[in-house]
Amino acid sequence: MSPKFSFSFHWQKWCDICVGDIVRLRKESFVPADMLLLCSSEPSSLCYVETADIDGETNLKFRQALPVTHRELTSEGSVAAFDGRVTCEEPNSRMHSFTGTLQWRGETYSLDSERILLRGCKLRNTDFCYGLVIYAGFDSKIMRNCGKIKRKKTKLDRMMDRLVIIIFLVLLAMSLCLAIASGFWAKTFQEKHTYLSALYKHTAPAKQAFFSFWGFAILLSIIIPMSMYITCQCLLQGSGLTWSHHGEKTSDSNDVALLEAARRDSDPVLREFLRLLALCHTVMVEERGGGSAVLSALCGVQLLCRARGLRWLFHHMIKLCCDQLVYQAASPDEEALVLAARDLGYVFLSRTQDTITISELGVKRTYEVLAMLDFNSDRKRMSVLVRDPQGTIRLYTKGADTVILERLRSQGPSETFTERALDRFAEETLRTLCLASKVVSEAEYCEWSQRHQEASILLQDRMWQLDSLYEEMEQNLELLGVTAIEDKLQDGVPETIQLLKLGNIKVWVLTGDKQETAMNIGYACKLLTDDMEILEEKEVSEILEAHWVRNSCSSSRRAPGSGHLSQQHPGTSCHKKRALVISGDFLDKILHTGEVLMKKEGQLWQWLPCRGATDPQEQGSLVEKAFVDLATSCQAVICCRVTPKQKALIVQLVKKHKKATTGGLCCGTRRRAFPLCLSLLDSPSVHQPGSNLLGNQTSQRAPQKPPASSAAADIGVGISGLEGMQAVQCSDYALAQFSYLQRLLLVHGRWAYLRICKFLRYFFYKTFAGLMAQVWFAFHSGFTAQPLYEGWFLALYNVFYTAHPVLSVGLLEQDVSAKKSLEFPELYAIGQQDELFNYRIFGVTLLHGVSTSLASFYIALWAFKDCVGSKVVGDYESFSITVATSALLSVLVEIILDTKHWTVLSFLMVTASLLLFCLFSYLTQSIDAFRIAPAIFRFPDASQNALIDPYVLLVVLLSLVVNTIPSLTVRSYHAITGRRSIQQKICSKARREPEPSVELRAHVHRGSFRRRSSYAFSHQEGYAGLITRGDSLRTKGTRAIGGLHPQGTAPPSPSCHGPSS
Repeated sequence: MSPKFSFSFHWQKWCDICVGDIVRLRKESFVPADMLLLCSSEPSSLCYVETADIDGETNLKFRQALPVTHRELTSEGSVAAFDGRVTCEEPNSRMHSFTGTLQWRGETYSLDSERILLRGCKLRNTDFCYGLVIYAGFDSKIMRNCGKIKRKKTKLDRMMDRLVIIIFLVLLAMSLCLAIASGFWAKTFQEKHTYLSALYKHTAPAKQAFFSFWGFAILLSIIIPMSMYITCQCLLQGSGLTWSHHGEKTSDSNDVALLEAARRDSDPVLREFLRLLALCHTVMVEERGGGSAVLSALCGVQLLCRARGLRWLFHHMIKLCCDQLVYQAASPDEEALVLAARDLGYVFLSRTQDTITISELGVKRTYEVLAMLDFNSDRKRMSVLVRDPQGTIRLYTKGADTVILERLRSQGPSETFTERALDRFAEETLRTLCLASKVVSEAEYCEWSQRHQEASILLQDRMWQLDSLYEEMEQNLELLGVTAIEDKLQDGVPETIQLLKLGNIKVWVLTGDKQETAMNIGYACKLLTDDMEILEEKEVSEILEAHWVRNSCSSSRRAPGSGHLSQQHPGTSCHKKRALVISGDFLDKILHTGEVLMKKEGQLWQWLPCRGATDPQEQGSLVEKAFVDLATSCQAVICCRVTPKQKALIVQLVKKHKKATTGGLCCGTRRRAFPLCLSLLDSPSVHQPGSNLLGNQTSQRAPQKPPASSAAADIGVGISGLEGMQAVQCSDYALAQFSYLQRLLLVHGRWAYLRICKFLRYFFYKTFAGLMAQVWFAFHSGFTAQPLYEGWFLALYNVFYTAHPVLSVGLLEQDVSAKKSLEFPELYAIGQQDELFNYRIFGVTLLHGVSTSLASFYIALWAFKDCVGSKVVGDYESFSITVATSALLSVLVEIILDTKHWTVLSFLMVTASLLLFCLFSYLTQSIDAFRIAPAIFRFPDASQNALIDPYVLLVVLLSLVVNTIPSLTVRSYHAITGRRSIQQKICSKARREPEPSVELRAHVHRGSFRRRSSYAFSHQEGYAGLITRGDSLRTKGTRAIGGLHPQGTAPPSPSCHGPSS
């Protein structure tokens, strides 16, 4: 909107939005730029956003406008007249921080990240809002996190490029040598045959050598395998895989026994338990239409239903009415608990600033809210203090078992049973909460409330005083029970990770989730086990400091950073399994060590100067390498609360210090130190606007840069799901389920590597075997660059005669079946170690091809020298046909011997090559073609005359036998001496030493202080304050800004990506 000229909004593309524009967003639309929130339709100008497309979290987050803009901007005209000036930091990639000020009407107001709507967020539960664009386009934070667009090339691709360059240089060298030989030969010939000087009077030897060089360069250029690239692309397209299956999120709380107990309403503990679920939360409720009215009418027939035993009918009618209520929760966990209480008859109906209304088995009850003790990551609990209709004051608390159990009044049989249940839930990797309550006396509440009011208005140490009061109130609790929420993984996730680890692949998890959630997921997918030692930031700092101290004295004798960190932790045995769990803030210190050193912050880096490194960048590199050494020595690595750019930096860090050829999920190997980096994007990283991963909101998004972690990794895999589809669109491979990664890597990935390696070996072999005879012919033709073969044979050799068998190998070859590939994932290590194609194998293949060409040429030359057949003379054309046929049959026999997986198509491909050779030989060497174009078809009836002669056929057979004997000899030697292939060795080793299955059972005694808590609660601090202040509560007269919905606004065109000014 342009305030100087008009007060109307118009649709505009994201790319046309500029800094200073005022943008209006509607519900369910994506934020097109980083904007300062000015006002919204919600009370106190709150704005609820979903950041799933940025960090993968589906729980809602709130942003709130400044009070001054909320009060003053009450109409479209006032929004248009807004002339504030924002001063802020330069564009950067820090997603969770913002510093700036707003100057308006002579006053200055501070701005932080709570006032900013980031590009890529989705507006939820808010009808509309207005924002001032601060960063647009590539200056927005999400775009600053984007990776650079680059073409990914595999190690084999890069090796192919280098080999082609080498072959080209060899071609130039051979052409130069043959050209020099041609010049010397011409000079010798002219001196010896002076009577032919008239023919050479205009051709000097140097001139002859110059023309011969270009003649040989053109003639031998066919050995440059340019068609290999085209065939490779055909193989990649032909081996494409597609799956189409999407998981669903389900919620099920219909425990029959629990449901029946709730209906009987005979257990007071269960009653309080369900009442807590309906009261202790920050969920908001909306009515679709008449839900509460119908529910109130149903309360009148409750007694009738009970008297006639129609409880099932009553609860069914309640459930139908509750479907008219829509719960808006800040976290999926809270919504699940409220829905569970609703299904069991305790329905949350509405709330005001001071009351909560619920329906308890059809009885409508209103509770007065006296205080809400908010959740935060340190307290790990939240509480609500209410007065029930009878006047009794009760405190309801829910939180982690580690904080609730120690605040109980006494330990009894129920607590012991609860701890056993918590152990079982932890073994099943469920997310647990403990529920407790207590009765508070009136006098105790009055005294506590007065101190709470005094602490709420303190200017210093307010939060500390409030936490102390919360701690005082949350004592002597009575345990009600526990809840366990299954954040269900897709089928086969633990088994897939186990197979990847057996395949010599290290798994690193890089996520934006909280540490508790990330660790819970780690236990659920069996990446973490209870017998692992968890190294967190404190332990990592201690290990690195001990590393510097231990190696400081030996730095003069050893390269910096060469110390191995696998045994640096004091008291840790070298064989103990360890896992590394760190946060994004700690990674910032590792990734930006040079900046930290300049500021001299922290103890971790004070030991670096004694290592002899004085440059901050050099010292930073030492810290990075030490950290990577430590991380690679661990069985699992989990990095939580990391930004998309940090994910990419971690990938680059591993590639830099482990010489990887490479997310996310990073894969590698112990022996060769991360030869592959796989970025598995199961939660959004950075593709903007919007997301890079799961969901289906794609119609409003323009293609932008790919995810940073996906771009930095060698392979990006997108898993389709609930949080966006952008990663699927930007990834190299798209999967519907995580378990499909088994077949992608261990079956199809390994087969693809096997096929491409055999394809390359055979392609180079057939090229040298068939075409190097041109070089040997030059030694016997006066180095005149005369072609040995017919022109049509040279043109069709790589296109028809040898292309089909190599295609069949590249598409269909298998060494073992898919079942065996999954049964023995150790086979995947063959590709990690480059066993099937490397420079040594290329050299062997080159020698094999050259020896085949030598045998084919010189056997035919020996047979045709001063010899006459029964029907033909040993002429040039017959000699050419004999060499060509010998070379072609030798190449086909070699591919037949090397093929292990035969199909009907493989047989047809080899047969087609022979038939095409015969067909094109007949067509290009017919008398009719020679009569039409004698300059083009210069071998009339050459094959027909030569190949019907028994002498020529015996020569071809002799060449074929000589060329096949080396391959048969090597295979026979391996069979006789018992030398097995790599696959056979791995399979036999796996049978002798089976890998133990991963066990999730706890390895510590119940009741021990070391018992692992499975607490994880996806919640954001601050919602309780919004509710108690009334900022998030709507009234029937919801705030609206006049003129916000201009009439006649045209609907967005397909090219529009969001409403903007």
